[in-house]
Amino acid sequence: MITVERMYRAYLDELNIIAILLPRSYYNGSCSVFALSGLGGKKELIIKERQELEEEIKYICTFEGDLDLGTTCWIHDEHGGKTDLQIGSVIRTEAFDEKYYYSGSLGCFYTEEQTVFKLWAPTATQARLLLEEPGKGITEYAMDREDYGVWSYCAEGDLELHAYSYKVCIDLEWREAADPYAAALTANGEKAVVASPGKIKMAEHELPELEHDTDAVIYETHIRDFTIHPGSGADKKGTYRGAAELGTKGPEGCSTGLSYVKELGATHIEFLPFNDFAGVDELGEKSDYNWGYNPLHFNAPDGSYSEDPADPYLRIRELKDLISAVHSQGLRVIMDAVYNHVYIRESSDFEKLVPGYYFRHDEFGMPSNGTGVGNDFASERKMAGKFIVDSVKFWLHEYQIDGLRFDLMGIMDVGTMQEVRQAADEAGRHILIIGEGWDLNTPLPQEHKANLRNQAKLGRIGQFNDWFRDSIKGSTFNIYDKGYALGNAHYREDAKQVLAGSIGMGKKAKPLFRSPGQSVNYAESHDNHTLWDKLGACFPEEGEGFKEKHHRLATAMVILAQGIPFLHSGQEFFRTKNGDSNSYRSPNEVNWLDWERRLHYQDNVDYIKGLINIRKNIKAFRFHSTELISRHMQFIQAEEPMIAFELQDIRAFGGYDSIRVCFNPSREERKFPAEGEWEVLADGDRAGAEPVNTVNSGAAIIAPCSLLILARR
Repeated sequence: MITVERMYRAYLDELNIIAILLPRSYYNGSCSVFALSGLGGKKELIIKERQELEEEIKYICTFEGDLDLGTTCWIHDEHGGKTDLQIGSVIRTEAFDEKYYYSGSLGCFYTEEQTVFKLWAPTATQARLLLEEPGKGITEYAMDREDYGVWSYCAEGDLELHAYSYKVCIDLEWREAADPYAAALTANGEKAVVASPGKIKMAEHELPELEHDTDAVIYETHIRDFTIHPGSGADKKGTYRGAAELGTKGPEGCSTGLSYVKELGATHIEFLPFNDFAGVDELGEKSDYNWGYNPLHFNAPDGSYSEDPADPYLRIRELKDLISAVHSQGLRVIMDAVYNHVYIRESSDFEKLVPGYYFRHDEFGMPSNGTGVGNDFASERKMAGKFIVDSVKFWLHEYQIDGLRFDLMGIMDVGTMQEVRQAADEAGRHILIIGEGWDLNTPLPQEHKANLRNQAKLGRIGQFNDWFRDSIKGSTFNIYDKGYALGNAHYREDAKQVLAGSIGMGKKAKPLFRSPGQSVNYAESHDNHTLWDKLGACFPEEGEGFKEKHHRLATAMVILAQGIPFLHSGQEFFRTKNGDSNSYRSPNEVNWLDWERRLHYQDNVDYIKGLINIRKNIKAFRFHSTELISRHMQFIQAEEPMIAFELQDIRAFGGYDSIRVCFNPSREERKFPAEGEWEVLADGDRAGAEPVNTVNSGAAIIAPCSLLILARR
């Protein structure tokens, strides 16, 4: 490592502006002449401003032209002293972005004859490739600097399964980092590995047609949770292979795993993050648990779900086999993508390779923390946004995923998300893009944030609808607050709006979305309390009976609302985490899918299955445009606190002329007008696309805390 004793400091803040900080202990901080060297001869600087600081004097200097990075430069003063020119805030200027943006491919490109390595590190003055042959030592190779701050090296011969890393010299210090574009890793993600994921082919399966985003029914789960329970029936519990097993049986022979999700009627299974993350020792006993929101490497599968994390190819094969298995069941895969932050900024490969570039800083130059985990990824910067889009394209092509859920999408910028949507559209198949559009405190102009306020700019990107969530079940952040489905009539008008896709039904209603496909409707997810645990807090003295009814009603409203329904795995059998509201690293026993409950609450599973079947068979429950909802959906009069709506003139959308739906969140039996003869598709106990009963008495009875779906041909 090169070291230097700095008598004072100098920073490049723009391509032609240098800030020099002289301590008062150094000639009282006084200097009238500075010069720049390192680019051939000395160039005198122009002092534009002198600022008195408490312990230093700050000089703002300029020079003609722009500085080309990649060479160590020095600042000389009139006293004979000098210091190296360090990289300052220039790294976050638009001029830097324009000058050093590189549109080509980055990463490791392997063939049996040679491997090419390409790294973007424009502020580095030197770069080296460290290659480690399996079972042997490390050899270093000097890399060549190319245009736009790209460094490259071509290594001859077959380097498959060689581990590699990069070393870069920035501000006279050497830093070692893995390749941000690494597609294969050693155990615990310590080093990248030369590999060709494309060598592992995926079985092709024809998937059912999905015409519109609102045709989706999303089922969220975690790869480990899915099969780790003793009653899951899986052989390889808690792993990629366990999640891929078909025909698994649980208690008393009930279906579990993928076969169960197919029977339930979901169209998409969303897995919590499966790219490489911190928090679980891959070589240990797997006693640690983590959801996966601690991203380390974005383009390689995590090793904690693999049977052999030390085999770089095996986890690739296992994940591809899992996705193929999901496809074989006619289901699609959504990847939970965490591009908004990294695990630890200071130790991340991004920060080591291009310090200060990939993360947002506030007006004081300090790293921002809108994510709440210590760093915000600066997606608006050209090479940061390019990395995200490149990564999305990689997963869409290499692993054939069918959608992405963007964690804390509100941290990201609109432009990058528009590029993500474009990349998805170019994939040649239906790709679902959804995200958490929360308004987060990050130093990005409000109009550029990819959040709910800017949904009009985001187009075909679904957003988790917290208005729906809180109106139906009650505030997520006040466990004792009861929503409409829990009997609180205060939320009645809000509930009506979210049932209509949050598009603004009625003259006075303000739309949240321009299209129902932008509304991801949910009552619970992996975050916060499960709905069952919230019910336990809201009704501590109640037996299970009414809690089950309230829970069933809330889930039914998710499924029957216009928009995209989203179910947390196990929600249909009253999933509990025993009151744990943030189980991101809680034990298996808290997080697992308890397949015993699936058997115990079979009646509710069948009911939810029936509602999903109704939605899938009748297109009127999944209109894809605001125009169709406005034309065919109308709220009708019902005794408070009930909500009732009619789907009118809908023969082209499911074989019925009209359908009436009524929700009764009260603890009393209610009557609902039903002139003429109606088929009952769902009541408080049964649901399905085939009628469960008929009504022709002029009024239908709705049981306490339940719903009624009437259909007429």
